[in-house]
Amino acid sequence: MSKPSESTGKSQAAGVDRRSLFLMGGSAVAAAAVVPLAGTEAAADESQAERVKARYKESDHVKNFYRVNRY
Repeated sequence: MSKPSESTGKSQAAGVDRRSLFLMGGSAVAAAAVVPLAGTEAAADESQAERVKARYKESDHVKNFYRVNRY
């Protein structure tokens, strides 16, 4: 268990305590997650031909990975 905080008459500095810091950090993350959703739709920067082309290639390093990891 954690030790209770000792209040020996010390006044807190004009800073932020740990709990407030985490609350503000969580709020900032939530706000940052909402901002991109509020924008307009992004335009696709790849054509239809690029969307359907094959992207996976079983190259030598991929084959080596499969061999080493016994896939």
